[in-house]
Amino acid sequence: MLGRMINYLLVILHTRLFGPAELAAQVQLYAFAGVALVVYTFGMETGFFRYARLKEDRATYYNLILSAVIVVSIGLSVLLFINAASIAQYLGYPQDVRLVKWFAWIIAADAIVSIPFAKLRLEEKSVKFVAIRLGTILLLVALNLLFLVVFPSISQGEYLAVLKPLVDRFYFPYLGADYIIVANLIASVAAIFLLWKELVVFRFKLSWTLFKPVWIYAFPILIMNLGGIINLMFDRIFLKEMLPDGFYPGRTTEEAVGIYGQCFKLSIFMNLAIQAFKYAAEPFFFIKGVDKNAPPVFARVMKWFIIICSLMWVAISVNLDVLAHLFLRQKIYHEGVFVVPWLLAGFLFLGIYYNLAAWFKLTDKTAYGTYFSVTGAVVVIVLNYLLVPRLGYLGCAVAFAASSFTMMVLCYLFGQKYYPVPYHLMSAVGYLTVSGIVIYLTSRWTISENLITSFLGHSLLLGLCFLGVLLMEKKELASLLKRS
Repeated sequence: MLGRMINYLLVILHTRLFGPAELAAQVQLYAFAGVALVVYTFGMETGFFRYARLKEDRATYYNLILSAVIVVSIGLSVLLFINAASIAQYLGYPQDVRLVKWFAWIIAADAIVSIPFAKLRLEEKSVKFVAIRLGTILLLVALNLLFLVVFPSISQGEYLAVLKPLVDRFYFPYLGADYIIVANLIASVAAIFLLWKELVVFRFKLSWTLFKPVWIYAFPILIMNLGGIINLMFDRIFLKEMLPDGFYPGRTTEEAVGIYGQCFKLSIFMNLAIQAFKYAAEPFFFIKGVDKNAPPVFARVMKWFIIICSLMWVAISVNLDVLAHLFLRQKIYHEGVFVVPWLLAGFLFLGIYYNLAAWFKLTDKTAYGTYFSVTGAVVVIVLNYLLVPRLGYLGCAVAFAASSFTMMVLCYLFGQKYYPVPYHLMSAVGYLTVSGIVIYLTSRWTISENLITSFLGHSLLLGLCFLGVLLMEKKELASLLKRS
């Protein structure tokens, strides 16, 4: 989570140096890369966890699964590389063929290292896992600073003039924002070298007899992951295609894509909290699930998850002016911040869905996870095509929230049939409704254009919400304090 937050800080640098049109192609290509990575790994991480659990089987399935991922990754990336010009033309960025080629190898590298990383997790080598992850992220940040700040300054003679001849030999100013992708490519390849101990023991091995059961096990996971990633990425992949020309007066379609892509990143705060919860909650659900008293415990976990995330939803939404000023350095990006509360709501509903999903994992009815993910993907696709021509990129945010809400409701309804949990339904509806009303009223009433005054006023509002929670939950809080 720390690594993701450090990586996120690059938004400040990128939005200060480049306008939305310059970042539009990257917004779309990163979304494509997210979907492609699911295809490249095709559920093999989970397959590895399943079949390599026993130490005596670990080397065999490590070699087998990594071999399969390498073959698929290199094969698909060669196809992408060969057809880069056609892909760039189709996306509407014919001048960015080199970006498509670079992304082809970024995706391949990220897919290949996913299995060695899974091996580290399975062997509980958490320190090494974290060290390499953080190391590659810090390298990425350093390379961004080097390519986008240090080298340009030296090349322009602002300082360290003695290094200018050397820098000018391998720094090309015309690449501009493309250096963001160059930095990513170097960092992705570096991860391969950092995992050399896991790769040096690898032996190429292909056997359909051994691989067939792994593929049968992983295929539903591939479909489920595809549904989930489409729900997250579809808007940024196809916004350029769906948005009518001239929808935003004085803004090109590329600028609209760039604005939405960077504003989307403000919702990462909620997403990070949810991912942190998933890491902690999944093992807890499996351990506690064998206990006959588990359902009431799960209900309490859900209740406090909703309370905390609702407060986060309010805190971020009412302070968007401050956050936009801090993270989105050019004013043009601020035009799209009104979509962020919808995106936060989408991630909140998705977090509740992950919480509810414990039932189909505990009852071995994982096929329902596939059904829910595919349903969410269908909803997000249909609503994007219906809403974007009418609402612009707000339609993307609404579609994501509606899709996540649909998955949440379906998971709750089926869960109550197969694994009943006495969730505090009225409490959940109440907190979510009050949060939505507070956010709506704040959006209609700006306290002050002065950021400090605005922050103080919004902090007072958030404090009142927090006080309301304390008053509503004082009995349970008192009980929890007594137990501690």
